[in-house]
Amino acid sequence: MKYSSVKIARFIRRPNRFIAHVIVDNNEEIVHVKNTGRCREILQEGAMVILEEAKNTGRKTKYSLIASYKGDVLINIDSQVPNLVVFDGINEGKIKEFREVTQLSKEVIYGNSRFDLYFESNDQRGFIEVKGVTLETEGIAMFPDAPTQRGCKHIYEMIKAVEEGYAGFIFFLIQMKGVNYFTPFEIRDPEFTKALRLASEKGVTILAYDSIVSEDGITIGTPVEVRLC
Repeated sequence: MKYSSVKIARFIRRPNRFIAHVIVDNNEEIVHVKNTGRCREILQEGAMVILEEAKNTGRKTKYSLIASYKGDVLINIDSQVPNLVVFDGINEGKIKEFREVTQLSKEVIYGNSRFDLYFESNDQRGFIEVKGVTLETEGIAMFPDAPTQRGCKHIYEMIKAVEEGYAGFIFFLIQMKGVNYFTPFEIRDPEFTKALRLASEKGVTILAYDSIVSEDGITIGTPVEVRLC
């Protein structure tokens, strides 16, 4: 996945979930943040960030903040790209668990949820729910960075789908390179962690892959170990 026009800027502050103040081209600019999560560990004053220039010239903000450096590591924080990265990864045969897929669709309704992807292969059909992961501490990738009732709802719906004969996958796309393993952030959201562990026990497959991140793009990387306990 490639961004058409990007610029490097310096992060100043984030007064709310939707906007941030940055220095770009020696001017202070208010930009849209393409992630409503906390991202406090990433968006620190002085951090070098990546902006995407908006195609819509009538928009209030000229740029969107899509990525940030944390030390030497570039982390993509665009919450709109994980589904596309996984979708493209499956279509390009880069995700080993889905190399036999014969049909792939986006945004499919099941029960009271809308799963990110639906797939069919020669021997199964099922759903994939994609979660973008931007939180990393000492080489450990974690999700979520804030409590998510919606995330829990998706997990319980996925359990139901598996019980009704579908294959079910929760796919954590880690939007960076260099992590050692993935684990749910139990202290931040114990209910999500409980639901994810139950899903694994009930036959839902939990996957994690990292990403190859550049200043103007992001693509699927390689599998990352998942630790649920």
